[in-house]
Amino acid sequence: MSGINMTQQQELTNIIERYSDGDGVHKTAIPSLYFLRRSSTSEPSHGVYKPSFCMIVQGAKEVWLAQDRFKYSPADYLVASVHLPVNSQVTEATPELPYLGLKLEFEPSQIIEVLHDSELLVDPKVNPKRAMYVSHIESSLLDAVVRLARLLDNPNEIPVLAPIFTKEILYRVLQGENGDILKGLVMEESAINQIRDVIEHIVNHYERSFRIEELAEIANMSVSTFHRHFKEVTALSPIQYQKQMRLQEARRLLLTESSDASDVAFRVGYESTSQFSREYSRMFGFPPRQDIKRLKA
Repeated sequence: MSGINMTQQQELTNIIERYSDGDGVHKTAIPSLYFLRRSSTSEPSHGVYKPSFCMIVQGAKEVWLAQDRFKYSPADYLVASVHLPVNSQVTEATPELPYLGLKLEFEPSQIIEVLHDSELLVDPKVNPKRAMYVSHIESSLLDAVVRLARLLDNPNEIPVLAPIFTKEILYRVLQGENGDILKGLVMEESAINQIRDVIEHIVNHYERSFRIEELAEIANMSVSTFHRHFKEVTALSPIQYQKQMRLQEARRLLLTESSDASDVAFRVGYESTSQFSREYSRMFGFPPRQDIKRLKA
């Protein structure tokens, strides 16, 4: 924790505890800011990370993106720069010292605004890199996060100051050692930006069947170049990525709307219920009905 202000770290701990009513994910009064709390370690759990800045204040966590493991603690922060299907696990937490974290989601337009208003240098030819990374947290970034969280005690100031502090947080992240990844995502000429266009297309139309040539055309790349760049950014092939997004959405639908696996399978794009059940079991460890019953219990 070298260079980190422990007083600020403690203040952030107190704020998260105060605005977290027990374990779980807690939406705050600040747009796109969430607090996370767990009083015990967890089993690996599947989910989709939206573009977000994530920070741990107490405890530790591991996030798996395909075969890549990202381990972080209060000395670090994690950034997901596009929608990514992941497997995550809280590895350090007790009732006395619960896992405490925060997540600040952002839009590409916010990155564009920061770059427009700053003098940060941007290289449009930056090579595609993983869209998820862990970096060491600097005191200036922690300071901005504390000031944003502190607004919860002064809700009248949120409409004016929250956008300013959020912008500062993104500015500090863009200044960081991996800031080029975020910069590349919004530069029209960059390969990373072209892959982001395809990712957004898949996310918005995950239930459709795609030909790889169609996706490569959206990226304005040859099929081989597109496939290589897509895997470099997401750690998954386009087909694997779409399958994971489909199954994640299917699980959400089964939990919240319907217990009919065949109906949900059709809604997320499967033509065969048996294939859906097989792939669901392979990803989540249990067939759909058994998995949902277990989760609800």
